[in-house]
Formats: sequence, structure tokens, C-alpha cells
Amino acid sequence: MELPEGLDWVRGSPAGQGWLATLPTWLAECTERWSLRLGPPFRYAYASLALPADLPDGRAAVLKLQYPDGESQHEADALAHWDGVGAIRLLAHDPQRRALLVERCQPGTPLHEIPMDRALDAVIDLLPRLWRPAGAPFTPLAEEAAGWIDRMPRKWERAGRPYERRLLDEALALLDGLASSQGEQVLVNQDLHAGNVLAADREPWLAIDPKPLTGEREFSVVPMVRGRELGHSPAAVRHRLDRLSTELGLDRERVRGWTIGHTLAWSIADEVVFPHQIEVVHWLLDEG
Repeated sequence: MELPEGLDWVRGSPAGQGWLATLPTWLAECTERWSLRLGPPFRYAYASLALPADLPDGRAAVLKLQYPDGESQHEADALAHWDGVGAIRLLAHDPQRRALLVERCQPGTPLHEIPMDRALDAVIDLLPRLWRPAGAPFTPLAEEAAGWIDRMPRKWERAGRPYERRLLDEALALLDGLASSQGEQVLVNQDLHAGNVLAADREPWLAIDPKPLTGEREFSVVPMVRGRELGHSPAAVRHRLDRLSTELGLDRERVRGWTIGHTLAWSIADEVVFPHQIEVVHWLLDEG
């Protein structure tokens, strides 16, 4: 099976190799179960094998076989909770194979292909529709933040201390204070960046590929604030922070704090360091 380049990283671990070994069988079984006609995999996939699919009734869909990570474990539950409002519709789900059949966005243009302020207009319209009260089975943001706090020092050491200790200390303090003082809990998506919002015919823009948690609204804009897709510079990051906080009625300092903490928590993965994430943390800490 020809895999997208974005999935090359899974070959580097026994768990990834095991998942790759199951893919041909699971793909064939899902294709038969849902009577799909499949196209070649989407090249941009990073955490799943995703293929365009046509259903017997002519509907355009996408078949996703997820890499079994914890962050996307409840993606199907989130899509079912939103029920097509502001997000793609879940058409079918096979939990055993971590397989999802979802509607396909057409034309599917990603949000980052339009100018930043028009993209922010779309996000400001979209996000309130995704802020639905939610509980189980979604992981609470406070619990997830406790995991980041626990793992970040060890990851920092294993990666060779790739940034100053003060960044780590400030991020840990922010996460601890924010997690214990949150407002109303709603369904939030810790990966809602401008590549995960696509143009569609059913609605102007739909969210895809959620990594859901329950937490306060301020956390939900973090991926848009830090994401490189809409421009990577101190001015661009601060502009997104200002507009999203002001126009969505969010506490700017809490958004800033969550962005610093979550961005640093996601700046190291399997000892691979992402310098652009560390730059964002520097820019936001230096303004304080």
C-alpha cells in the first residue's frame, strides 16, 4: 500500500509498524462493509489514512482509518455530538478498527487559502456553534493539562533541553493556574487550526479531524492563535489573539496563557522538536 508521506513517522515504532500491518486488511473490510468505491489517499494526512470514497447512493464521503492515539480517540463521539452543525457529519463508525466514514467537504478548500482576516471572520462565526455543553466520554481539559504538566519536564530533558528553563517554568505555572480556574465547560477541539476547517457546499466552512476535550471556551482558539497556516510572525500571532479574544468575548489573558502552555506542551513529540512552536511561546511571553 502506498502511504502518504505524512504517515512516514509511524514506521519508527513497533506500535506504528503493527498498525501499518493491519491497514490492508482493515481497509478491505471497511470497503466491503460499507460498499465503497475508493480513490487514492489524501496526501496531507498525518494521523490517519484518509481516502475519498463514493457511497452506493452517490454521496461523496471520506474513509478514515485512525492511528490509535489518545488525542483522536473520541473524534467520532465529537462529530456525533455536533451532528453536522459546524462540523462534518459522521456517517458510520467502526470502533474496533478506528474507522470513520464521514461526509466529504466540497470543494474542500482549506481556510488558510483565504486572507487572514477573512479566515478569522469565518472562525468567529463557526466557533460559537461548536461550543456545546458536553461531558463523558470526553477527557476534561484539566485532566489533560495535568498530563502535560507531568510529561513536559521529562520530554524537555530527553530532547536535550531545547529551550530555556524559564519557558518551561512559566508554561507549567500557567497551565496549573488555568486548569483549576476554568469557566463553563463545553466541547473544545485542541487541533482546530486553519488546515482543519474546509469550505463546503452544505455550510460555508466545516471543521474536520477534531481532537476533542471538555474545557472552557478560551482554550478553543489556541490552535488558531498559534498556527502557522495564517502567518507566522509576532504581529500575526498577536493579531489573531486580539481579534479572536475580543470578538468572541473571551478573556485575552486566559487565551494567551493557554496558548503558551499548550503550544509548549506540543513543541516536542517523540524527542522531535518543533522550533516554530517555541517561537510562538517566546513571542507571547515577551509581550507580558
